[in-house]
Amino acid sequence: MIHNFRELVVWQKSMELTKQIYAHTKTFPSYELYGLASQIQRAAVSIPTNIAEGAGRSTNKDLCHFLGYSLGSAYEVETELSLANEFGYIGADVYEDLHQQLIEVQKMLYGLISKHQNINDGE
Repeated sequence: MIHNFRELVVWQKSMELTKQIYAHTKTFPSYELYGLASQIQRAAVSIPTNIAEGAGRSTNKDLCHFLGYSLGSAYEVETELSLANEFGYIGADVYEDLHQQLIEVQKMLYGLISKHQNINDGE
């Protein structure tokens, strides 16, 4: 059941989102280097990383497990982006753009989980 994670659109989109988050967190105040900036970066990196790890697993159940981790990380990033916006570290336009990309990734992850859980139900 190994998938080529590089071909998964959700992995590609989460990679792009992660790169953009890194670019925007560079502008956070220096005192946030080990705070919110680090936290949002780690959570963002976790999204494509867990997709890749799940794709390398041998069963749909394992894939869903790691996609679930990715989805959890995506919700973590959503919260952290909201905080960054509230604290004025990112502007409303940047927040909206990143948030829309994140929502798309969340929907795609949810769809993949649902699809592969249905496959598990048939096994």
